[in-house]
Amino acid sequence: MGLFQAEKQKKPHLIFDPLYGFIRMTPVEREIIHSPFYQRLRWIKQLGFSFYVFPGAEHSRFGHSIGVMNNAHKMIQSVGRAVSDHELMDADHHSKEKDYHQMIRLGALMHDLGTFCFSHTTEAAYVKFGDTTNKSGGKGLKDDHENLGAYIIKNTDYRGGITYILKKYGYEPQRISDLVKGVDPSVMANQILHSEIDCDRMDYLLRDAHYTGLKYGSYDRDYLLYHFEPRRVGDHDILTIKHNALHCVEDFLQSRFAWYSQVIRSARGAKYDAIAQSLCFYLLEKGVIHRYSDLLTQIEKSPVHFWSFHDGYFMGLIHEQFMSGKLDKDPGIKDMAETLLFAQGARHVRCPEFKQRLLNQDDPEEQEKYMRRAEGKVEEISRVLEKKGEKHHWYIADLPEKQIIFVQSMKNIVAKNQSGNVLHERDPVKISYETGEVKLLAEVENSVISRLHNTTNFIPNVFCSQSAYELLAKEGVIEDILPSEERV
Repeated sequence: MGLFQAEKQKKPHLIFDPLYGFIRMTPVEREIIHSPFYQRLRWIKQLGFSFYVFPGAEHSRFGHSIGVMNNAHKMIQSVGRAVSDHELMDADHHSKEKDYHQMIRLGALMHDLGTFCFSHTTEAAYVKFGDTTNKSGGKGLKDDHENLGAYIIKNTDYRGGITYILKKYGYEPQRISDLVKGVDPSVMANQILHSEIDCDRMDYLLRDAHYTGLKYGSYDRDYLLYHFEPRRVGDHDILTIKHNALHCVEDFLQSRFAWYSQVIRSARGAKYDAIAQSLCFYLLEKGVIHRYSDLLTQIEKSPVHFWSFHDGYFMGLIHEQFMSGKLDKDPGIKDMAETLLFAQGARHVRCPEFKQRLLNQDDPEEQEKYMRRAEGKVEEISRVLEKKGEKHHWYIADLPEKQIIFVQSMKNIVAKNQSGNVLHERDPVKISYETGEVKLLAEVENSVISRLHNTTNFIPNVFCSQSAYELLAKEGVIEDILPSEERV
């Protein structure tokens, strides 16, 4: 049948997952995961450059996305919206219930289809560069993985394309795109795919903990799954969690808070992600790496070409630029490239202005105060390096752009709500009681999270070259501290 399967697949497909065991794939899912667009995810690391610190963290977006789909399936079963396996696996059968089940699985399966090289690491550079965001005649959408994935789903109506496969099996690409973006008419479907406890977070906490060897992401998945419950609120079915599982919910949210605080934002690994982001932005400016518009063209015309946009492509470019001498005119960039290639040379700047703090997410003045302090120190570093530094000196200010929180505060939820009923909001965790009452977790009296729901973890990081660090210490801008984990 050639490079791409043309005939409709009939047989289900089994994949063995290290977390969940055997996962059954429906015929449409089987064909999607064997498309070039999906196989590309095998070559993109789930945790960016965290494997520089945790060598086991080599797992990919491919395995994660299949795990997310499996969690979505289990959640659908838990709330009584699942059809039988026989009905689900029958590619020729369609019903309202079967299609609802299958489309949520497809949305979960393809939620990361547009992932960039090293996941979110280089994506931030594309968003900042904004190749198509501000383009005349464009829609003003961010150049991010969500919109890139939606573009793949809706604009590949050719053999081997995702649009083509979806249509062949009778599924509307626009509906799948809406599910991926979390704007589907079904509130419950959006909650399964996008909320404070969703199928995505349920997978990556366990998967990342498994492959790093850490226990931060541990929670009782089976107990949590058992306690999902649908409730009718107004005109919508919503996803709730029974009050019996309150402390399981809290374990989940505390695990995620710790994970982002001490792994994702840990300076030991975050410095390599920050360097890669800076290098990616440099390559975008120079026109060396594929720009977002180039990716859109590849998606429309050649999935085989788009397949190569993965971690190997990015590191190959860095290596080629470093070895060819093309970076000699930019010694600072060359030093960054050497640091990224060989995992050596960068330093984490420690000073009171960059201290990690727990702040109130409802108090913008408090957050602005500490952000101004951090920015002021960054400006001081910049002035000293500009005045006394050399071309090979560099620094990167990795100041917080997103909040690390347990849950959204009530103030933020109310401010965002447009329907008049906060229980219809997609993201917040809802707790249901045997009496029929439903509350947001932040309102539950005996919840520890209700006391912490205003909390955000402010973690400013600044990194620089070894030579810049020595100059800054000599000038008294920072204190020369050799942390225990960097001692040889």
